[in-house]
Amino acid sequence: MKFSQQPGRIFARDENGKLLAEVTFPEREGVAVINHTFVDDSLRGQGVAGQLLQAVADTLRREGRKASPTCSYAVHWFATHPEEQDLLV
Repeated sequence: MKFSQQPGRIFARDENGKLLAEVTFPEREGVAVINHTFVDDSLRGQGVAGQLLQAVADTLRREGRKASPTCSYAVHWFATHPEEQDLLV
């Protein structure tokens, strides 16, 4: 799946423009707050949410930024990816 990126947001849409997947991570006090993860029902169980979080982690690492996950999926993802723990504040 190909993701698009805007400041504080990584997402995917279908050919009709329907939102299929999204993670938002607005910056607060210099930290990316990962506060929302969404995957359309048609894509559930295919690892798309994990791909979104990996894309966020890669982006933050490249930019030298830290993260504070607040949405339940992001909290779980970071807990199960110890190699990404250095990104957390």
